[in-house]
Amino acid sequence: MPKALTLAGSTRRGSYNWQLAQTMGSLLHRAGADVTNIEMAHYPLALFDADIEKSQGEPEAAIALAHLFAGADIIFIASPEYNGSLSPLLKNTLDWISRQRVKPYSRAIFGVGAASPGKMGGIGGLGHLREILHKLGALVAPVSLGVGNAGVAFDSAGQLNDEAARNRADRLVSQLMGISRNG
Repeated sequence: MPKALTLAGSTRRGSYNWQLAQTMGSLLHRAGADVTNIEMAHYPLALFDADIEKSQGEPEAAIALAHLFAGADIIFIASPEYNGSLSPLLKNTLDWISRQRVKPYSRAIFGVGAASPGKMGGIGGLGHLREILHKLGALVAPVSLGVGNAGVAFDSAGQLNDEAARNRADRLVSQLMGISRNG
């Protein structure tokens, strides 16, 4: 059974990206993965600063996240789009994790997605996220998941009720499960 992580690059209450991460966690679980949904609010990290790292050591949250990443077969990241890129919270988290001694980006297949109230579904920032993950040595699934009009794309249970988005989510889950099994 593959181990999967889901997380959102937002800690905002009612975040569409949190809903998307939860939805992908449910779909991965139904496909046979053992899923852990990470809440970034439980892993607070100061802005990355090499002087802080040198004087205070590596933050416990970064160490814990790096170990979670290193032990996962699948990692799905839902990233809000901030000015055409990923959120500062997500970028900072990825930077801190990359400094850890374990190899957090070399084992798992990564899936990326975004949800937004706009029509484009936050996909503008996913290119940057993909590029960062590639530079860190991660393998990223070909399908990206953009959920537009997110205010109406999720039902009252938080699941995707937009058929096109659900089909893309199902394709991404198939890719993630297939690549993680064929390694």
